[in-house]
Amino acid sequence: MKVLVTGFNPFGGEAVNPALESVKKLPKSIAGAEVEWVEIPTVFHQSAIVLREKMKAYQPDVVLCIGQAGGRSALTPERVAINQDDARIPDNEGNQPIDVPIQEDGQPAYFTALPIKAMVEAIKAIGLPAQVSNTAGTFVCNHLMYQALYLAEKEFPHVKAGFMHIPYMMEQVVDKPNVAGMALNDITRGIQAAIEAIVTHDKDIKVVGGATH
Repeated sequence: MKVLVTGFNPFGGEAVNPALESVKKLPKSIAGAEVEWVEIPTVFHQSAIVLREKMKAYQPDVVLCIGQAGGRSALTPERVAINQDDARIPDNEGNQPIDVPIQEDGQPAYFTALPIKAMVEAIKAIGLPAQVSNTAGTFVCNHLMYQALYLAEKEFPHVKAGFMHIPYMMEQVVDKPNVAGMALNDITRGIQAAIEAIVTHDKDIKVVGGATH
């Protein structure tokens, strides 16, 4: 099995992005699967172009995209991506689409095929906070998750794709009172545990993981 992991470059005025820094530290083999990472620009549509090129070259079985969710305190595998760009801030090239479909011929939403609840349980098992997320937002993270699932539907039907948000690194919250952060090594350990769950679970487990709001 071949697993492609993506990490965004810094955006929103941050000097670093824990998504990119954490995936750089992943081992080249996890649970017997080959692992490769790629840097993705935090830019609408260009992010998907880079992902598609890498998928064509590498031919992965799994695509796991990683993104920073500043303010979240847990690692959060995403359940769904919606066909909507609605940018609160500009991307790294100044694009700020508002209420624009991502793909005119795409589904209103795509649900991940990754075993998100097994991923959550695997992360918790190594002592880190994790929970299922039911919104990937409407910025470039949701955009890339949607595009990955769109590509899986249209061009790479053998690929299972999905997305996981991660907290800020501790270095990023030094000047952000009462904002959660996580050590970079722990973020990487959590991603590794999630990949182990993906590799070892053909289908998801059925445990409580819903939310009331």
